[in-house]
Amino acid sequence: MARETARPAAAPRNYPKGERRRAQIIEAAFTAFGQVGYRNASMVQLAAACGVSRAGLLHHFPTKESLLEAVLETRDRQDGEHFLESGALSQDGLAYFAAMIRLVAHNQANPLIVSLFAVLSSEATAADHPARPYFTARYERTRREMQSAVDDLARRGLLRPHADAAHLAADLVAYLDGLQVQWLLSPDTIDMPDHLRGMLRNVISVELP
Repeated sequence: MARETARPAAAPRNYPKGERRRAQIIEAAFTAFGQVGYRNASMVQLAAACGVSRAGLLHHFPTKESLLEAVLETRDRQDGEHFLESGALSQDGLAYFAAMIRLVAHNQANPLIVSLFAVLSSEATAADHPARPYFTARYERTRREMQSAVDDLARRGLLRPHADAAHLAADLVAYLDGLQVQWLLSPDTIDMPDHLRGMLRNVISVELP
């Protein structure tokens, strides 16, 4: 399977020059953070990668932390737009998990998205990492939304008898994280959406669209 590098969407040509430059810097940081991590990417290297001086970079992002925040916001926006376009509502469990499979397929086609999340979420377990609050909140939100979807399936009698509704959301989040790491290491042998669909088939009693 070919592994093309995904990048954040560049700013349209009719955007003001400053906004285009800001988008270019975020794109360069997206790549660097996904490849070598936040701690190992220097502002000097990032400036060189997007063709600006260090002063020019600091004009748009005064601190490395502010640049990290912009990168994480960009990733969330991309995932959120794709997820919502798929009709994902946690109040409808079937729609939610069907959209999740499509989102995982989208991310599999864009390896840098997966790498960025895997690298930064691992780094952020350090107590002093600037992305720790972001990832803590993101995991809490993901578990909460997924639990709503699981609860909907339970109310509708669509969970298999052995499924543990109380812990299923946390178990699925852990499964997805582990699946991403395995895929990054062995992209030719792991098909993430196929594995996820199989996992969900084991706990949901009807076939997802």
